[in-house]
Amino acid sequence: MKESFNLAVIYGSARENRFCDTVAGWAVEILKKDPDLSIDVTDPAKLDLPSRNVGNTHPGIAELQTSLAEADAFLIVTPEYNHSFTGELKLLIDAAKPEWRRKPLAFVSYGGMSGGLRAVEQLRLVFAELHVVTMRDVVSFANVWDQFDPNGYPIDKAGANTALKHMVNDLKWWARTLRDGRYPQARTELLEVAIS
Repeated sequence: MKESFNLAVIYGSARENRFCDTVAGWAVEILKKDPDLSIDVTDPAKLDLPSRNVGNTHPGIAELQTSLAEADAFLIVTPEYNHSFTGELKLLIDAAKPEWRRKPLAFVSYGGMSGGLRAVEQLRLVFAELHVVTMRDVVSFANVWDQFDPNGYPIDKAGANTALKHMVNDLKWWARTLRDGRYPQARTELLEVAIS
């Protein structure tokens, strides 16, 4: 029996005229072709999360927590602003806690000269506190405005697609390993079904 994974793809920006739509659009298109993955997109611009903690009574927070709880793994598409990640992304991260725990996370980053890598390094510290395993490899686009064609595809399409697939293969390995650790009984039952 073939395993599948629920992957939550999270937009790291909610700004107007954001380039996140282009980068995330490309990534989601590639990921949807992977038969092992079921993709759920989370966009902070659509959730309209409150700037103060109101618990899960806010519909956007309730929707977010449900989406994160159902995910086996996460992929964040993040820009870099002022050597860090966006306030909207921090609000999203802080709106949940147990839903992140003991799951893997990968990054696609973009920006100017650093390609968003400074944002990724700071996000690693945040997610370590939430018991999230972050992937070592990052798909990064430096000077991103020169890296995509008018149709929304990377100029180096083959290289970018290969890098994304390589990173996601590691993400799936961790998704399986950590899911087995969280739900050992479910893994045993899955193996019994596959054998019978």
